[in-house]
Parts: sequence; structure tokens; C-alpha cells
Amino acid sequence: MRLIFLGPPGAGKGTQAARIVAKHGIPQLSTGDMLRAAVSAGTPVGQKAKVVMEAGGLVSDEIVIGIVADRIEEADARKGFILDGFPRTLAQAEALDSMLESKGLKIDSVLELVVDQSKLVDRIVKRAAEARAAGQPVRKDDDPEVFKTRLEAYNRDTAIVAPYYDKRGQLTQIDGMQPIDDVTRAIEAALGEAVQAR
Repeated sequence: MRLIFLGPPGAGKGTQAARIVAKHGIPQLSTGDMLRAAVSAGTPVGQKAKVVMEAGGLVSDEIVIGIVADRIEEADARKGFILDGFPRTLAQAEALDSMLESKGLKIDSVLELVVDQSKLVDRIVKRAAEARAAGQPVRKDDDPEVFKTRLEAYNRDTAIVAPYYDKRGQLTQIDGMQPIDDVTRAIEAALGEAVQAR
């Protein structure tokens, strides 16, 4: 089962992805984690990424796609995977499709968590307060100003990825404002339909 999770920051993608990982035994692939792993492993693509990162540049789509291509060849991803936070742009979505096609693979389902963005800042402030109260570190992207910048970047670059997958008949929208367990149930229902359609 090969999945993509879309939705603005704070929509709950990480929480839901962790539940799918636990239930279906497929890895959640975050481009940040994959980049760091490729760099520390010194793979050819990782070495290219390291040069760019050390120069303070943004890693190109070509490098990111190369890292995803390498990662999905690993044993734990053979049954499937969840891509969280990628693709971030239309160009990345098209490049991802081409790369998967070259391997005889395709994405089974694209899940978009749809949320009321005006309420997301409140959700982030609450999450930060809960972390502090529990004595846990607060994520740096849970700062309201940092979060607003990330949300603007999402709306500018990534929001157009969902219509791309919708045109291809792969998109399922899930109401991300529901209680967490209800969101999980809606996702499981969508995944059941995706498996039947394969």
C-alpha cells in the first residue's frame, strides 16, 4: 500500500501516519529523515545533498526524488510506504509519478486532511502548551510566527498538489477537524476502498 499524506502543517498528518504505520507495518517516509540518513550513509545521492546543504542551499527536486527512489528499494518499504510532507510542489508530484512508473509502481491512495486553517494556530498554541505542561520539548515549528510562515508556504506551493491527484482519481479528502479517532476511522475506510480498487 503506497500512500501520500497531504494537508497543511498542524493538520494531524504525523499522528495519523503513526497509526497507519502501527496497524499496517509500512514505514512513514519523511524527506527530512531520508535526507539526513542518505547524507550520513554517504550514498551517491546523499553526497550530492551534503554539498548543497553545507553551502546553505535548498536540495533540488532531482536529489530528493533520487533519495526517495533509493529509500523505497529498502526491504521495509517493499510492502508499501507513507510519504508525509512530499511531494511539496507540482513538479515534485510529476517527478515522483515518473520515478515510480519507471519501477512499475504507482501510488494507491492520496489522503488530504482538510482543516479550517483559521483554527490551526489555536491548535498549535494548545499543542505547545500541552508539551510544556508535560515537561516535553516544544517543537520549534510550534511557534505561532514560524507556523504562520509554514502555512503561507503550504498555501503558495503545496495546496495545488491535491487537485493534481484529484484529476487522476487518486485523492480522498478527510475532515481533519473531527476527533482524532474519527479521522483514523475515515482514513481506514478510504484505505479499504483503495485496496479494493487495486
